[in-house]
Amino acid sequence: MKRILPIIIILLLLTPSFIFTVDERQQAIITELGEFKRAILEPGLHFKKPFVEKITRFEKRMLSTDAPPGQYLTLDKKRLVVDFLARWRIKDPLIFFKSVRNMFAANTRIEDIVYSELREELATHNINEVIAENRELIMDKVKEGSSAKLKEYGIELIDVRIKRADLPTEVQQSVFERMIAERQRISKRYRSEGEEESAKIRARTNKEKDIIIATSYAKSEKIKGEGDKIATQIYSDSYSKDPDFYEFWRKLEAYEKIIDENSVIFLPIDSYLFNLLKKQY
Repeated sequence: MKRILPIIIILLLLTPSFIFTVDERQQAIITELGEFKRAILEPGLHFKKPFVEKITRFEKRMLSTDAPPGQYLTLDKKRLVVDFLARWRIKDPLIFFKSVRNMFAANTRIEDIVYSELREELATHNINEVIAENRELIMDKVKEGSSAKLKEYGIELIDVRIKRADLPTEVQQSVFERMIAERQRISKRYRSEGEEESAKIRARTNKEKDIIIATSYAKSEKIKGEGDKIATQIYSDSYSKDPDFYEFWRKLEAYEKIIDENSVIFLPIDSYLFNLLKKQY
């Protein structure tokens, strides 16, 4: 037992030198004295020659490269500050290891290639197309051109998107001032058109009001005339039937209008009202 224990301890110490694991997030290559031997693409437990073979692990998951902002010139000679985001993965670990070897070099190579493709593509479009109209189509073309070049480095480019497209800082203020002036000009035009339309509406309304008032007045005068005519006819008919009664009734109406409870009147003794009151009392 004492002889077996040291052997077990030695085996345990040597195990990492010839047994290793690759999880589902990784892929690896085995090199012997710097020379490629094989690629490990499947997760699990694997073996290698102790002390001679070396394992180099790479990410199997999707990776991203967030490029710093760069200046580009558009077709209409406008400068844009653009920063892009590239999504990619290591497709062939051997080619990746031989060409770029590590993540820093891979990110640098991706930035250079995508920057070049993006510069060439933006030079064929106006600024408004880049900002609003054809951005997705532009980036699809950039992805297509960059993917072909990155295959040489064992990299699969999944997607490229513009994070931000803006004007250079030194020209932003002048552009903003032009935009403000343009908006003010448009707002003045709208206000002028609105005031003109308002004046037309008020004039049309006033005209319609005057027409309505004049028409109503004419109708009212016509109705009054017809009413006066009818009243006159009634009075005439009543008078012709009994002139004495009609005269008496008209006088009573007149007296009712001019005399109330507090009235003090002086009447000559030959007046009709005096004689009427005299008969009453």
